[in-house]
Amino acid sequence: MQVEADPGNPLSQRQSFSAAFELTGTPDTGTLTFFTPVGSTAAAIRWTPYLATLASPGDTRTFTGLSPLIQNLLGTDVPVQALFAWLDGRELAADGWEVDLVQFAQGKITAHRRMPLPQAQLRLILEP
Repeated sequence: MQVEADPGNPLSQRQSFSAAFELTGTPDTGTLTFFTPVGSTAAAIRWTPYLATLASPGDTRTFTGLSPLIQNLLGTDVPVQALFAWLDGRELAADGWEVDLVQFAQGKITAHRRMPLPQAQLRLILEP
């Protein structure tokens, strides 16, 4: 995931995040676990419609839902409903986002958000 600096915010900086992950559940209830390069758990996100937690070694933070957690973590929102559709190989429109599923059969998904700022790019490589 790359999030560009927000030109409207002089304190904003470009962010880039990369990790192996495992995702289970649905847009309403699920778990997303991020792994370090050696395979240990770096962080885990668990969510329900009313609560989301981000747990990393030595720290657990709670949010009122998945969108506020994502916004806090990345500084931008990610369309969770659309993301689950994209992971299933289905195009689903999301405001400001364009998805490229041309290489889905090869396990690759790319999505770009042009508006609203800041721009963002999400690249996923799926393993069976």
